[in-house]
Amino acid sequence: MSTPQTRVPPPPRRRGAGAPHGNGSGIRHGVRHGIRRRLRGGRALVGLVAAVAAFTGLALAGSPTALAVTGAQTAGGAAPAAAARPAAAPSEVPAAPAGFSTTWSDDFDGAAGTGLDTGTWRYDAGAGWTFGTGEIETMTDSTANVYQDGSGHLVLKALHSGTDPASGWTSGRVETQADGFGARPGGVVRVQASIQQPNLDTTNGAGYWPAFWMLGSPLRVGVGWPGSGEVDIMEDINARSSVFGTLHCGVSPGGPCNESTGIGSGERACSGCQTGYHTYAVEIDRSTSPEQIRYYLDGQNYFTVNSGQVDAATWANAVDHSFYVIFDLAIGGAFPGAFGGGPTAATASGGQMNVDYVAVYNKPAAGDLGPDIALGRPTTSSSNESADFPASNATDGDISTRWSSGFADPQWLQVDLGRSYDLTHAGLTWEAAAAAAYQLQVSSDGQNWTTVATNANSPQDLQDIALHTTGRYVRVYATARASQYGDSLYELALYGTPSDGSGPGGQATLLSQGRAATASSAESAAFPASAAVDGDAGTRWSSGFADPQWLQVDLGATHTISQVKLDWETAYGTAFQLQTSPDGRTWTSVYSTTSGTGGDQTLSVAGSGRYVRLYGTQRATQYGYSLWEFQVYGT
Repeated sequence: MSTPQTRVPPPPRRRGAGAPHGNGSGIRHGVRHGIRRRLRGGRALVGLVAAVAAFTGLALAGSPTALAVTGAQTAGGAAPAAAARPAAAPSEVPAAPAGFSTTWSDDFDGAAGTGLDTGTWRYDAGAGWTFGTGEIETMTDSTANVYQDGSGHLVLKALHSGTDPASGWTSGRVETQADGFGARPGGVVRVQASIQQPNLDTTNGAGYWPAFWMLGSPLRVGVGWPGSGEVDIMEDINARSSVFGTLHCGVSPGGPCNESTGIGSGERACSGCQTGYHTYAVEIDRSTSPEQIRYYLDGQNYFTVNSGQVDAATWANAVDHSFYVIFDLAIGGAFPGAFGGGPTAATASGGQMNVDYVAVYNKPAAGDLGPDIALGRPTTSSSNESADFPASNATDGDISTRWSSGFADPQWLQVDLGRSYDLTHAGLTWEAAAAAAYQLQVSSDGQNWTTVATNANSPQDLQDIALHTTGRYVRVYATARASQYGDSLYELALYGTPSDGSGPGGQATLLSQGRAATASSAESAAFPASAAVDGDAGTRWSSGFADPQWLQVDLGATHTISQVKLDWETAYGTAFQLQTSPDGRTWTSVYSTTSGTGGDQTLSVAGSGRYVRLYGTQRATQYGYSLWEFQVYGT
């Protein structure tokens, strides 16, 4: 096996804007030469070597009459400044809609004047002409152009210097590091943001082009645009108080999606969108037939595209995979040009696009699979690209973290479920650097393996596999990679019911092992809370030498609790309660004693909750409370 290398995938680049033909906002593609950016985990991102298409001979059928732009240059010929924008109170990220759960969100709560967390966001810096759209700004990572305002907003600000309105512009564009946001087979994904478009109008906003959109994750490993898919959730041009929603797919020019125009809504009125915050969202729905992409403005569905409008392969290649999210504020280009042009001498410097929050919500396919039994379980792998991408990331329940292997075949990732299960289902969420071929294997001992399913990265990135097998250990054994990089997996989820009866309570499941545990105190760093839920009888949690003390474990989801097993060290509790909570703040006692005996205690309880806590009020010795293992069982 080769030594893991530094991964250098190609960066996505935005967009050559074709003129609207009653629908759509135009293409977004192109990558510029030799662009290099640092990514989370120290990886560099190197641009594909690709020529940028020249946008000549754009068909302008149906284009609106050019706008009459008024206003005069300020002294010295510089662009006039945009009016100062009053601060607005930030909104909380909304709770997930009915039937959905929140997959990821950001509410931009950094200090005023600070940049973005580069573990979560990438700056897509560079000259606008390289994006293949005709835009003229230079995108930067400067806090003059991209910053958090201290009031819960991300700000992208376009600034002009000099006397020529066709040059001297800087602005900002950012995209998520994570590219695992998508609808699973039979499910739905909703991507939503609250945005204030630049507070300008048609007299001083010519050339402004704010956008909230997504690109298909296959683009990051070299799959071409527009075949890899682009979903434009919100675009406006020239401060026209409007919105466009578009799907780009197929081939360009022409093809089944009418590129470079795409399949779009055309211009829709967006009253007040320049002066206030409005909600823009898209839902990719794979639970319906035909599948749909629905576009929303302030909760109202104003446009829908369905899979019957193109051939099956074009739709699957563009839609049935993961995406990453992008915000940017461009200046100039073919799309604004098709609606009157700009920027002009009257175009204001300092216009800004404010983002209050962005959120991704997912709805699963119909049917209750039960809890993810792989969540938080001990997970190992054949190799890791670096310490930033360990095997445990694939079973942590966080779609923004991932395991990534070395850059060679074969590779494997395995999880120990702690006991034997009758397995019914597996869900895999791959990064763009997916396995092109892999096997799902099970084992009773972690040494002898049986293959129970095979897959060739179909459908792309997001795979749900029915299982009818039994095992304690489950392994993803990858034999071929979809790119020159490693095998990179955001999440491996497994579902099933206990089969061996090895845990107390018959069919009750051990829920606490490997879960996140915290405590009121620890005697020292050698005795952390996590030691009580690690499955190792040779490690323990020990508290400070005072009353009261507590140890709690987050089960990751609400469960019915039937039994708790306490394996005390000699320093035990004589008086304590077992408590449950839905939120880690409000607690209900399900067991209480003032005559604890120490040793191994198996206690029957009846309750439900996501969090379970041992709350000790009286120690048996002068030392702390000390537990080898704290085991919670239930369903």
